[in-house]
Amino acid sequence: MIIARSSLIGSLALALAACTTTGSLEPGNAANDAAAQAAAEQAAHDKLFALFAEADERGLKLNPLGALFRGDMRYADRLGDFYSASFSDALRKDAERNLEALRNIDRSELSPTDRLAYDVFEYDQLDALKGLAPEILAATSVRPINHFTGLHSFYPNLASGQSAAPFETVEDYENNLKRHANYAELIDQAILRFREGMASGVVETQLSIGNVITQLDTQLADDIEESPFWMPIDNFPEGFSDSDKVRLTREYRASIGEVFAANERLRDFLRDEYYQAARESVGLAQMQGGEALYRQLIESTTTLPLEPDYLHDLGLAEVTRIKDGMEAIKAEVGFEGTLGEFFDYVRTDPQFKSASREALTQSYYDIGHAVDAKIDDYFSLTPVTPLEIRPYEPYREQFSAGGSYESGSPDGSRPGVFYFNAYDLPSRLTTGIVTLYLHEGAPGHHFQISLARENEDLPSFMRFGGTTAFVEGWALYAETLGYEMGFFEDPWNRYGTLQDEQLRAMRLVVDTGLHAKGWSRQQAIDFMLANSGLTETEVVAEVERYIAIPGQALAYKVGALKIQELRARAEAALGDDFDIKAFHTQVLDTGGLPLPVLEAKIDRWIARGGD
Repeated sequence: MIIARSSLIGSLALALAACTTTGSLEPGNAANDAAAQAAAEQAAHDKLFALFAEADERGLKLNPLGALFRGDMRYADRLGDFYSASFSDALRKDAERNLEALRNIDRSELSPTDRLAYDVFEYDQLDALKGLAPEILAATSVRPINHFTGLHSFYPNLASGQSAAPFETVEDYENNLKRHANYAELIDQAILRFREGMASGVVETQLSIGNVITQLDTQLADDIEESPFWMPIDNFPEGFSDSDKVRLTREYRASIGEVFAANERLRDFLRDEYYQAARESVGLAQMQGGEALYRQLIESTTTLPLEPDYLHDLGLAEVTRIKDGMEAIKAEVGFEGTLGEFFDYVRTDPQFKSASREALTQSYYDIGHAVDAKIDDYFSLTPVTPLEIRPYEPYREQFSAGGSYESGSPDGSRPGVFYFNAYDLPSRLTTGIVTLYLHEGAPGHHFQISLARENEDLPSFMRFGGTTAFVEGWALYAETLGYEMGFFEDPWNRYGTLQDEQLRAMRLVVDTGLHAKGWSRQQAIDFMLANSGLTETEVVAEVERYIAIPGQALAYKVGALKIQELRARAEAALGDDFDIKAFHTQVLDTGGLPLPVLEAKIDRWIARGGD
């Protein structure tokens, strides 16, 4: 396993310590004294990275959960205060402070790699400020929870001992008790925020709130000792004294009761008061302040100032192109009938369904081994962090996506996890499992996220951050590597990958349709069923996801198309000198960049001849 970091590397930690000046000057900015230039560059580097370190430390205090997922336990006794107005104010002041400090650094004195870090940091702060603008907060802060991103659905896994929070020491167990209390406080804050929205007229959709009520009902139906919150008690580490076990068991029973009581308060409020005030419409265009919010979300998630109409038309063009590919597969396998009938055949034929959860799990294990055997042909930069494959837990599978990735710890001690969905097993077609693994597992999210987190030469905001367009664009690009790896020579696997690509194309159409063009939920469902072989269960989950998190689904196709464009540009310019491993290293070794920053980086690499 070769970890060959080639971009934001030596000059970040030891920038020209030997007083060299290679690559440090902008064209036409000559310096007579190489030593003085090197010293200036080192001084600018030190100032820049001191800013990064200070900003990161403040950010961790504001976001204890982010620290926890990074393996930093200093703030592990709390979740944060992320529903309050004071939290938003603190974030805004912090971003303004960071920008002021950044602009006191002369960018021209930085090395090229440090300039890249400068540009990404500036982009992140400006993007944060746009999301914290008063008119945007008025449309977001009073809708603190939905069925896709709610704290209520995230927290059980965190508190179960199966996620980032460790349960190895008595202190770990006591920190979790304090997080339980913080959780109850946050739920009460969320209720207050919902009430503010009822007063201002900015409310969530009835669809999403109905799903949240169902999620809470499901959790509250469990006894305390059957819930995920009890799992740490069932799994005490060796070495705990009997007295600690007795005490912690007693305290956990009481504390989990407080969590249940908070969830019950939220469920009752949403069911008895808020649902009637929530809006029947599903798109942001029908919500007060929604149009401006949607435009901000488009730019934030794609990192490009794109218009809804442009994205809608791009999606329609991609849908047509991909349907032509599926028509070709229909002819190849000798199916006689319409494309819609072909979709129905694949949806319903038993050969495309797993016999059991265990069989589906084994299929993913087999795919993982097959991908591992091909990786070295395409990557010289691979993660140390191991990857595990797991089905979603029953308490959250119904409203989860078809698959997802949870990052491991930066030191590789906690694995990354590829989760797949086995809910309504007959609806989970086996044609798409290769593509899903390539996207969520290797070389998709697991490679991109783990490599960034493992790279200690990167500043923390680049190791642990990343734009949605890059992160999801890379994962969608990773799916296309299945062609080169030979996985899609099988027409049914190729059918599956085209269906997944079609999903991302349809997202451009449906997301903009829902939030900019007034589409209804049913209109979106009908469009997706008519243009793909997805099952109704899958389509409903997808559409309700776009309703809950507008704009996010746009990032996949936009990011993938940009990475594919950059690869084609490099192949054309470099010819026989193009090295796919080197290209992938250039894309991956500096974290999840904004697309304009990535494009500039690849153009510089091409200009250097691919070195």
